[in-house]
Amino acid sequence: MAELVAVRLPTADGFLRAWDQLAGPGDAVLPIAPDLPDGEVERTLRSLRPAALLQPRPDGEPRLHRLPDPLPLPRDAAVVVATSGSTGEPKGVVLTRDALAASTSASLRRLGCREGERWLLCLPLSHVAGIQVVLRSRALGVAPVVHDRFDVAAVARTVGAGEVAWVSLVPTQLARLLDAGVDLSPLRGVLLGGAAPARDLLDRAEAAGVRVTVSYGMTETGGGCVYDGHPLDGVEVEVATDGRIRFRGDTLLAGYLGRPDLTAEVMADGWFTSEDLGRWSDDGRLEVLGRADDVIVTGGENVAAAVVARAVETHPLVRAAVVVGRPDPAWGERVTAVCECLPGGPPDLEALRSHLRGVLPPAALPRELIVVDVLPRDRMGKTTRAAVAAMLGDR
Repeated sequence: MAELVAVRLPTADGFLRAWDQLAGPGDAVLPIAPDLPDGEVERTLRSLRPAALLQPRPDGEPRLHRLPDPLPLPRDAAVVVATSGSTGEPKGVVLTRDALAASTSASLRRLGCREGERWLLCLPLSHVAGIQVVLRSRALGVAPVVHDRFDVAAVARTVGAGEVAWVSLVPTQLARLLDAGVDLSPLRGVLLGGAAPARDLLDRAEAAGVRVTVSYGMTETGGGCVYDGHPLDGVEVEVATDGRIRFRGDTLLAGYLGRPDLTAEVMADGWFTSEDLGRWSDDGRLEVLGRADDVIVTGGENVAAAVVARAVETHPLVRAAVVVGRPDPAWGERVTAVCECLPGGPPDLEALRSHLRGVLPPAALPRELIVVDVLPRDRMGKTTRAAVAAMLGDR
């Protein structure tokens, strides 16, 4: 009977060897980041209850530890990716071999990848985006070039040597490469995902001769399934009456491991309903407005935090921004822009509000500006309102 094995190894190559060995008899893997704190590892294992944990012994050699009371594994499961919901409790997204294969083939077709073209892996394998890089490269008949962590100089050497044709990045990584003057134009393309990129970043990439495809999706959709606003072949997308984005197709999760209740909350009649809000543009592209729980209620008006953040990032002195609602006795919540700024910054609050007038409705204009050296980011380069609120001491 197939089992779920948690794999926590220090190198990507070690993880991939273990995955290949486990996939032979049909076992599935639960990738665990090697630098995840021990307490978080224990919490993940308690929640997802794999049959075993593969991690290094004191001498560095991998050792398989059997674990008690494992959860039954759905048929054809290939990977279970741990994600955290709004409560922070780990959920295990079950992705089958067929779902991963459907996602891989649809992605390669849309991008126009050719046999023998190699991908660069510099994303963590504990995320579906990293797993997909490996699968895409292998589907083209070659192993990916593997970097255990993102490093600007290492990426520059790899691209400059002509070793790879494609790379998957998050916006923060692309910005750092462009800031360092790395020539990415030899690449056939950059698949950019993980977070919504600022318009300025895409303009800079285009000016540098970098061919960027913006990917949108999530673990539950097998990774990115909408490229440049258009669903991949075999993926249906609709915006429900409440504004939430829904998906149907072969790339979707099989469910949340051991949590039929959570699965039933988000899946019905083949559709997966996300927590993201969206709309269709006039030219037929999907626009992601932010999460349903990222709405700030200020003076009785609903303000989409992600929309305001993208507008704030158009200011020439702002590198990156997160918008949060902070308690306010008069407004209930005041719209607060928390920004990383470029040299020469920051703007003052009135200058920022003046820049945004005519772009945002009056209720959405920030009433507070907080400048930080660095915004908190996770391994995929995402900055969340929750992390910023915690940094500010608001939760």
